[in-house]
Amino acid sequence: MSYIPRSFFLILFTCIAFLHACDERSKSIPDLDFTTEWLFHNGETPGAEVPSFDDSGWRQLDLPHDWAIEGPFSRESNLRTGGLPVHGTGWYRKHFTVDRAHAGKRVSVEFDGAMNNAHVWLNGEFIGNRPYGYIGFEFDLTPFIKFGGENVIAVRLSPEDISSRWYPGAGIYRNVRLKINDPVHIPQWGTYLTSEVSENKALVNISIEVVNTGEAEAKAMLETSLFDREGNLVATTVSEISIGLNGRTTEDQQFEISNPVLWDLENPYLYTAVTRVSTGGRLVDEYTTEFGIRSIEFTADEGFKLNGERVKFQGVCMHHDLGSLGSAVNYRATERQMEIMQSMGVNALRTRHNPPSPEMLKVCDRLGILVQVEAFDEWQIGKVINGYNKYFDEWHERDLRDMIRRDRNHPSVIMWSIGNEILEQNEEDGWKLAKHLSDICHDEDPTRPTTAGFNYYPAPFENKLAYQIDVVGLNYWPLNYRMTLDNNPGMIVYGSETSSQTSSRGVYHLPIEPMERRETHQVSSYDAIVGPPWAYPPDVEFEQQHKVSESLGEFMWTGFDYLGEPTPYAGRDNSTPGRWSKDWPSRSSYFAPVDLSGFPKDRYYLYQSNWTKEPMVHVLPHWNWEGMEGEMIPVFSYTNCEEVELYVNGKSAGRKVKGVDYTEIPAEFHEFEKGMYKTKYRLSWEVPYQPGSVKVVAYNGGEAVAEKEIKTAGDPAQITLSADRKEIAADGKDLSFITVRIEDKDGNFCPLANNLVKFNVTGEGEIAAVGNGDATSQASFQADNREAFNGLCLLILKSIKDGGKIKVVAESADLESAMIEIITN
Repeated sequence: MSYIPRSFFLILFTCIAFLHACDERSKSIPDLDFTTEWLFHNGETPGAEVPSFDDSGWRQLDLPHDWAIEGPFSRESNLRTGGLPVHGTGWYRKHFTVDRAHAGKRVSVEFDGAMNNAHVWLNGEFIGNRPYGYIGFEFDLTPFIKFGGENVIAVRLSPEDISSRWYPGAGIYRNVRLKINDPVHIPQWGTYLTSEVSENKALVNISIEVVNTGEAEAKAMLETSLFDREGNLVATTVSEISIGLNGRTTEDQQFEISNPVLWDLENPYLYTAVTRVSTGGRLVDEYTTEFGIRSIEFTADEGFKLNGERVKFQGVCMHHDLGSLGSAVNYRATERQMEIMQSMGVNALRTRHNPPSPEMLKVCDRLGILVQVEAFDEWQIGKVINGYNKYFDEWHERDLRDMIRRDRNHPSVIMWSIGNEILEQNEEDGWKLAKHLSDICHDEDPTRPTTAGFNYYPAPFENKLAYQIDVVGLNYWPLNYRMTLDNNPGMIVYGSETSSQTSSRGVYHLPIEPMERRETHQVSSYDAIVGPPWAYPPDVEFEQQHKVSESLGEFMWTGFDYLGEPTPYAGRDNSTPGRWSKDWPSRSSYFAPVDLSGFPKDRYYLYQSNWTKEPMVHVLPHWNWEGMEGEMIPVFSYTNCEEVELYVNGKSAGRKVKGVDYTEIPAEFHEFEKGMYKTKYRLSWEVPYQPGSVKVVAYNGGEAVAEKEIKTAGDPAQITLSADRKEIAADGKDLSFITVRIEDKDGNFCPLANNLVKFNVTGEGEIAAVGNGDATSQASFQADNREAFNGLCLLILKSIKDGGKIKVVAESADLESAMIEIITN
């Protein structure tokens, strides 16, 4: 008999086990969507955790849900959190059954986040609690599940007043899943993929955690298959493991991939790892992990490198709310935000000042946006009276470890931030906490650096906090980048929070001068010295990032306007520490180049002119200045081209050359005395106003490559509607964002229009929210009408679960109505 290698039998056994597992795949139960048919009650309700409690009068809804966004706005609520009812008590209950056939399995519930102070009961038995609203958590329900009978899960949330410096929302605002597992399974966040990239190949390692909650030791087969984006099998590895009774083990599997497609900003290519667990030839679990193959490097002299190529951060900071939708997470709304950011030239995101939703990281993975995930806004020393400092000592390590375990497989994630503007910067022993938190990050994920955003310069250096992290972020100290690097050879530095310029879309105050408080509570879009004391025009940061080439780049404050913190109209109520109520009716921020509805302000184009290469040109202000005929109007143009020529009513007002012709704007900021700042990033003219038009033409090499024209509009006469997508999924979650524009009879945009528009929606959809970007509006987002703000408002449509058409008719007194249809399928 000829010799048969032992390896042959192992391969044969592996193939048989694999085929058997495939036949048994239906016995591996996928996570179940647990977001439908919940019951909700706003207010404290004793006994609501008891299964027999009468909840027949409660409101039925689907998750995710944010009760605070429903309003009403109130001066009595804290303006720092948007003047909305973000505190109080809310109860959620859900009746559900688990098939008797699943007896013997492990049943758990996974929350992506609940805002906040979540307490959970099942069938009247207390299951657990989690105070931090931004972190995901999972509770085992098995001991109290009634297989084959009715179960009642109850969740009590009790967010406190003055617990945040921005709008947090309130409720079960992220997704929830019910998980049914075999006693032997891969637990929550149970895989960890890393890769080493060299020329023409990549070594991929997957570390797999397996638990055994059964009554005996278990032997299991682990088979992991890697698939490319097109679904083609790339590689497979099989290994055997043993797990003790009530034990857990970790198994590493390695793959060598030839000529991998690397994840990068231009081609964010994703692979999928499918790990199957089999015991006794039966498939008991299947766990899918999406990942990207890429290399990252942070250097003191060449900055950040992705796959060996230098990338400078053109980043934004973003809070988690979705404007008119509030904090209730929605994939499409999140995706739209980041698509708008990318169109401005953004390549990086800082998730201020807390862990983001899983949806945000999925979006960034798919769009090709780098992410710094931030953990905390407070450590032990609080900024507000009911902030995270109350829970820090007990919960910080678990929250931080869970954040990293959840997010470390995302190729978009490149840094872990341990804190933002933490007050321990000013403490002599503050470095000890910084080191402790940084060590936790390195323990969970040694492949990414740690960072923090420091604002109390030079305190973090004097008190040694800056030396406990890998990459140093400076908030609002652009003129100190060079000095910091000169004083700390080898240090890696970037602008973790920059500019804080404020403005209102479509608002122009003349003359251009430093900030004045105005009865309208609006801010000029000329974008000059309009902001809080720490703020400065974006031009300053552009200049310093160019001068200090070693800097990694910047994260501008902020990408989108957000609810709460209505700076610069944000006065403190000295009768209650931490409360802001002075500047009613302002209720949301003015910081961003994009307003709360997603409409670009002029500053969007200033960033685009420095962060993009496709030829573009922009001109401001509007050209409706009735009563100012003959008076001089400052006209600004932003471009990424070489020259711009301005035409007023068809006549040239002359060409200006970018980088040669400077514009003076009033400014004052750290280490710059109040006065005029000469910027090379804006071109400007002063021309006498006459109705008609202003037009800019941009040139490269003497050739016209881009143009933009603004015409004087007549009286509002008609409505036009345009949808970001005219076909959406009929899944009860997908959204279409419809821009409502007020025009004159000739189709010219009316930049001062404030007409009230009413929406009639019929068919297979409903209104999710309305908005207009006005930071002072107290109108409900939950309505069938909206007043235009400077010519624009927004309608957000949501599909239902029946395919078909959604018909929208928009009407307003004395205006020609408009109609649009959206297809759902």
